[in-house]
Amino acid sequence: MNLVETSTIPVFDLPLQAFRDHLRTASGFPDDSLQDGVLEAMLRAALAAIEARTGKALLSRGFRWTVSGWRSPETQALPIAPVTELIAVTLIGRNGDATPYEMSCIQLVQDSQRPVLRGVCHGLPHIPTGGVAEVTFTAGFGLTWEELPADLQLAVLVLAAYFYENRGDVTVEDGNMPLPVTALTERYRTVRILGGAVP
Repeated sequence: MNLVETSTIPVFDLPLQAFRDHLRTASGFPDDSLQDGVLEAMLRAALAAIEARTGKALLSRGFRWTVSGWRSPETQALPIAPVTELIAVTLIGRNGDATPYEMSCIQLVQDSQRPVLRGVCHGLPHIPTGGVAEVTFTAGFGLTWEELPADLQLAVLVLAAYFYENRGDVTVEDGNMPLPVTALTERYRTVRILGGAVP
């Protein structure tokens, strides 16, 4: 299984001004736009870390998920949430031939924790032997920073500030988040059961 972004978050969608304001409050950050490149890098690192921890896409963008086999012949949980639009399912054979699947035969069951693909004709499409299925979709809480839940906004700013103040060593010790970030994101974490299958 492989999940990749098909579009990236534009810099003008990042909360640079909110981050500047947070840093001025937290550590006396000067009002200096010369550091915008550093601030952007810290925000992107924080967004990526929180998305990895929670299994949630924060700002909306496109994804492509490649899978060689379904967990269940009828349903398949998607690897990230919240999914807002199912764009296409393409079956790719061993030789690279691509066949679009009829989208009327597949349904996106939206869920804030575990969105699911459901086959509504004869189950999910058969993946060719030695081939894969490519699922393209849009995921995220919204296109703008303001559409994110307030606790996730704060978690991103707190973690970005932590990275900023520890530049040169932005790894999270022992794989753990700073305690405030852990508290803010805990309710968004997805409990993985049955290896991603849906009972």
